[in-house]
Amino acid sequence: MRVVVSIGGSVLAPKLDPGRVEGYAGAIESLAREGCELGAVVGGGGIAREYIGAARDLGANEVQLDQIGIDVTRINARLLIAALGDRVDPTPAHDYDEAGDAIRRGDITVMGGVMPGQTTDAVAAALAEYVNADLLVYATSVDGVYDADPRTNDGAEKFAELTPTELVDIIAPMSRDAGSSAPVDLLAAKLIERAGMRTIVLDGEDPDRVEAAVLRGDHAGTDIVPAGSGGEPTYWTQR
Repeated sequence: MRVVVSIGGSVLAPKLDPGRVEGYAGAIESLAREGCELGAVVGGGGIAREYIGAARDLGANEVQLDQIGIDVTRINARLLIAALGDRVDPTPAHDYDEAGDAIRRGDITVMGGVMPGQTTDAVAAALAEYVNADLLVYATSVDGVYDADPRTNDGAEKFAELTPTELVDIIAPMSRDAGSSAPVDLLAAKLIERAGMRTIVLDGEDPDRVEAAVLRGDHAGTDIVPAGSGGEPTYWTQR
């Protein structure tokens, strides 16, 4: 089973807490022991926003700001690599070829951002498509996909299951709002739709939730299920 896990920066490193990073490393190592081929994509989180805010005050343009954000995601990737064992590629992948090569030779690969104008949400979706992953998991700071921001709207409805096209339709209006509350960005949703990628969006506060979702499909988030894909995948029904 080949899996790409997108770990939001606000989930992995809301602050510099070695215990949180070790928890995610433990979950990833456990999945590898179960036979999963793994790629992890790490976001920048609050640290990236602080750097970007300071650089904006200094007059940096948007491409420069994106480059700073990419650098921070790669530092976060190095944190996770430091906590992983010998099966991880020791250097963050800088592009999909590097990440794909590592996965195919049996290493865990960890990467951050790739290019200006593209979030790590989209990087994870593109990597999953590039390596023909069986499953893409987004470990986020919310517990699934809603029709509105649950943090500001008490009546927001969470979806247990969506098709990729329905995901795009829900995310598109959110992406136009300032400070978008969407759990994944619009480009990521469109890549998931293009690839027909089985995807899970879940609350990543506890790394064990990612492990349960990958190994058994057991989670309280949102399943993104391509139309016509039938029942549960064999990698869950055989466990």
